[in-house]
Amino acid sequence: MAALAYTGGKREINYYFSVRSAKVLALGAVLLLTACHAASRRYRGGDTCEYLLSSGRFLGEKVWQPHSCMMHKYKNSEAKNCLVDKHVVFIGDSRIRQLFYSFIKLINPQVKEEGNKHGNIPFEDKSASIKVDFLWYPEVNGSMRQRIKSWTESSVAKPHIIVAGAATWSIKIHNGSNEALAQYKINITSIAPLLEKLAKTSDVYWVLQDPVYEDMLSESRKMITNEKIDAYNEAAVHILNSSSRNSKAKVKVFSVSKLIAQETIMKSTDGLHLPESSRDTNAMILMNVYCNKIMKPIDGSCCQPQPPLTLIQKLAFCFFTLSIIGYLIISLIHRNNYRKSRSCTDLESGEEKKPAISTSNVSTLQMLLHSFCKLGLIMTYFYLCDRANLFMKENKFYTHSSFFIPIVYILVLGVFYTENTKETKVLNREQTDEWKGWMQLVILIYHISGASTFLPVYMHIRVLVAAYLFQTGYGHFSYFWIKGDFGVYRVCQVLFRLNFLVVVLCIVMDRPYQFYYFVPLVTVWFMIIYATLAIWPQIVQKKANGNCLWHFGLLLKLICLLTCIYFLSYSQGAFEKIFSFWPLSKCFELNGNVYEWWFRWKLDRYVVFHGMLFAFIYLALQKRQMISEGKGDPLFSNRVSNVLLFISIVSFLAYSIWASSCKNKTECNELHPSVSVVQILAFILIRNIPGYVRSVYSSFFAWFGKISLELFICQYHIWLAADTKGILVLIPGYPMFNVLVSTFIFVCVAHEISQITNDLAQIVVPKDNSTLLKRLLCVAGFFSGLHLFSAMQDQSRH
Repeated sequence: MAALAYTGGKREINYYFSVRSAKVLALGAVLLLTACHAASRRYRGGDTCEYLLSSGRFLGEKVWQPHSCMMHKYKNSEAKNCLVDKHVVFIGDSRIRQLFYSFIKLINPQVKEEGNKHGNIPFEDKSASIKVDFLWYPEVNGSMRQRIKSWTESSVAKPHIIVAGAATWSIKIHNGSNEALAQYKINITSIAPLLEKLAKTSDVYWVLQDPVYEDMLSESRKMITNEKIDAYNEAAVHILNSSSRNSKAKVKVFSVSKLIAQETIMKSTDGLHLPESSRDTNAMILMNVYCNKIMKPIDGSCCQPQPPLTLIQKLAFCFFTLSIIGYLIISLIHRNNYRKSRSCTDLESGEEKKPAISTSNVSTLQMLLHSFCKLGLIMTYFYLCDRANLFMKENKFYTHSSFFIPIVYILVLGVFYTENTKETKVLNREQTDEWKGWMQLVILIYHISGASTFLPVYMHIRVLVAAYLFQTGYGHFSYFWIKGDFGVYRVCQVLFRLNFLVVVLCIVMDRPYQFYYFVPLVTVWFMIIYATLAIWPQIVQKKANGNCLWHFGLLLKLICLLTCIYFLSYSQGAFEKIFSFWPLSKCFELNGNVYEWWFRWKLDRYVVFHGMLFAFIYLALQKRQMISEGKGDPLFSNRVSNVLLFISIVSFLAYSIWASSCKNKTECNELHPSVSVVQILAFILIRNIPGYVRSVYSSFFAWFGKISLELFICQYHIWLAADTKGILVLIPGYPMFNVLVSTFIFVCVAHEISQITNDLAQIVVPKDNSTLLKRLLCVAGFFSGLHLFSAMQDQSRH
């Protein structure tokens, strides 16, 4: 009864909620969310600088998350490059002095807080010609006004950035009197026009006063209350905003410091001054406000304008638009012809007349345009998510619960959808799809949770990536060994399915091919496997069965491959020379060099070879009937199976213990290529030795496994954000609900792209060799044109 209820429950879910209905729902959600965000930006304004300066929240204790955008963590070298030949001035009281020190420590971390606390403090970095000055003006009075006025005079060099603020001294000296507040309003009213004038040529920020922790204040500061501070802040905001004469205020009000202080002032040493971590956060916000538009960091979406469309992007937009128009026209023509062919009959013979247009040609063209039509709409969503400033983005923040709890959820779902396999061979299609599926889901959770900062998780995820490449070696070797098919059609089919989506994304998202590193990796390894087996002499299973010496010939080929891998892994210069030749350099360069490609290739350099060797040994054992693959039967004899199973479990756990004890990522990465195969082989044996385990699989995981490549690539832009550096926010304020909705849309899009790729592969890569040759010439022409436009684009940028 339980089994029937279990099966019936799954059928009921599948009946009422099909993939098609899910995609329709996803489309509706995208349209609704797009309309809501567009309306919100039109109503509230789309200035992310304003959000950065005024709103946000803490992720954990120290990570500040601005509202709707991502904040970049600037390194010393980046800060210097941004501020080269710049003059920055901080003018105000002791709180501004603290902010000054945190700011210059971003340029030079060795700076110490010393010198006259109640006097001017200069700082200069001669290597980058940066000057940063602190001017001690603890009150908003005539002296401060005179200093600011001096900068407005044409003969004086104006600072590029001015950060001002003061109030607590006025409250303290005048014992919190109302007369002091009234005088403060008069003084800031006289200063406001000068600041507005400076703001035309410089970046001017007025820092609002942070709250205090009244219980910790000394007796001499007891009159500084949060009520008084709020009154001074309200006066400053009102006057500075009204001074802009109903236009957008040029003086930027730095109010986010108040929010940060509300969360951290309890950690203050005196109740008045912020702890160092909070001051550092404020300094980093200032750096983002000024530098993001100059440096344009990928993970700093705050204050960055939307990048202009490139020439290639414009051409892609035109192509997809014409595809949509063409599809609509052909659909109308086809429908009209279909109606005429049904209604119009030959009066003499009584038979229906055949349509004048060839149905097969129309249907092929219609399918082609239909695919490009859907792809164009999907690419529009990609662009809106990760290039336009329509949807929000947030930084990642890792906690153990954000990684491990979702893992438990998907494990439960995977077990719920357990079914019997159609075949019980080792690594059968259903099992490999299942393997790809759960690995891909774990990798997705790893990416969205930011778990790369936790080294034990990172090392285990490295094994999952290696396992994908192991399957690449295993799968392609098995195909060529068994089928002996080294034709061009097979190669083109594989290359098209692997690279189609990435090529489109390179065009639409303006990213280099190497940016989507995994696809170049599996593409190159496929070509290496093909070359190894296709070059003379071609040794396949059918030939080897006739003479055992051919097995030694194949092993010799594999040894040669291993030798080449070993040589290239320890000769970075030779590797870079190979991939620096044109046109390979265009595919594998990232940021002007191929180092990233060498690092990625080297990290899993042996695992594809391990996959090929495992396939060879397994197929040899299978051919000689040395293993039992019957339903429910153990793979070997009971004694051998138990011993191997025990060794596999111990090896699996031993690797996990080693990975969990890693202290240094660089050292562990050096060992990873040689030892990752231990856990991979251990998993294969644990999964396949017991017959009852080999006879079942999870259809839930297998479903995701069939679209694992699309999931891996699509996550870059429509699930994560800022090219995987952040998280896409479709529904702000509700993190869990946002992840559910964005995940639902993301999975539907990946599935649809998988179908589009399969449909186009049948059309673009025909089986007829002469037609295929013509298509290859067209592809060569396409990439030549793409290279030409890319060169023109690069020239215009420089």
